Amino acid sequence: MEAIRIDNGTWRIEDGFVRCFLIEGRSRALLVDTGATGDEAGLIARNLTDLPIELLNTHADRDHIAGNRRFPYALMHPAEAANYYNANGGQGEILPVEDGQIIDLGGRKLEVMLIPGHTPGSIALIDRERGMLFPGDSVQNGNIFMFGTMRDMHAYILSLKKLETIEDCIDAIYPSHGSIPLSSSFIRELREKAVQCLEGKLPSAPFTLPDGNTVTRQDAQIAAFLT
Repeated sequence: MEAIRIDNGTWRIEDGFVRCFLIEGRSRALLVDTGATGDEAGLIARNLTDLPIELLNTHADRDHIAGNRRFPYALMHPAEAANYYNANGGQGEILPVEDGQIIDLGGRKLEVMLIPGHTPGSIALIDRERGMLFPGDSVQNGNIFMFGTMRDMHAYILSLKKLETIEDCIDAIYPSHGSIPLSSSFIRELREKAVQCLEGKLPSAPFTLPDGNTVTRQDAQIAAFLT
């Protein structure tokens, strides 16, 4: 894993597949997700800041929680509990965060927005002062996983519409996969493509996952939906 500074008090932690973030205020720091490979994200975060670090998970898919065991608890939306404990073997306590909640790191405030669809408890973090959005997997230009019982395209489209309401407040989007940063207009473009996906209007082909299972890849050009 490699840490790359975004701005004063914000880092992205990259492993070539999934991306974590460290967001620092004056009194504490927030590690956003712990990645797919183990404890590295937490160790790197502790080398970047001397402040106390709390962990927040954007959602509980396996590639976002591998290093959670290094933390006594994780901030997470309660709708994600089944995904965390039952589906992916999460460890430790969940401290619930809710839609609209403000996480104050000391001079830096992050707003929680619930954006279900990719998973039931997916959340985004909004830093209105810096114009930054951290949407987890829900907004990205890579393969967006929308297959299986945890995922729902109807809810996903509604969440993208919800994100569109803050488009004027966002200068840059920092997703967990794919290219960064993305422009705020990408949210509207992605929502339009998601509607086409739901209506069966996108080119599609079989796609083999790393575990050997096959799903359908619907090519939206700006991203792809795996259904």
